[in-house]
Amino acid sequence: MSTPPVTLMVSRRAAHGRYQDLLTWLHEGEQLATDFPGYLGSGILAPPRDSDEFQIIFRFSDEPTLHAWEHSASRKAWLQRGNGLFERPKEARVSGIDDWFGTHTVQKPPRWKQAVAIWLAFFPVSLLFNLLFGHWLAGLDLVPRVMLSTLALTPVMVYLFIPLSTRLLAGWLNPAAPTPAALRSR
Repeated sequence: MSTPPVTLMVSRRAAHGRYQDLLTWLHEGEQLATDFPGYLGSGILAPPRDSDEFQIIFRFSDEPTLHAWEHSASRKAWLQRGNGLFERPKEARVSGIDDWFGTHTVQKPPRWKQAVAIWLAFFPVSLLFNLLFGHWLAGLDLVPRVMLSTLALTPVMVYLFIPLSTRLLAGWLNPAAPTPAALRSR
């Protein structure tokens, strides 16, 4: 049985006047991770308009490869170069499907919204797949036809289209909590 990919989500709040320096440093760390075995991808999420807290996400094939990167000399040197650029760092690990919709530290959207986000990603990709390859698969019995389509579509959905769907629908999946001023005006 294979282990699920592991995602390390790190929050870094820019130190006063160091916003651009922190962004440059984060991109350097992202580039550094690409050289490590098991690296699956990463991304930097800029802070919302009213914040200065960046989110950076590192995804590795399993816990041992993430551990090797975390404890590498090059990552330690990179972290050392970042001293003074940020305040109050936070880190969280997630694995499997949990990181698509948040972790226990973040309010997850209701299951029905998660289902809609997945379906909105799956339907057009499945339709396109069947338009492109359906004529080749039509001669096969049901089980091999479904097996081949799910073998082709599952990785594409998991690594590309479901994360894209949840990113595009983020405002709907996780609407911002009303501010105290907005609550008072009701």
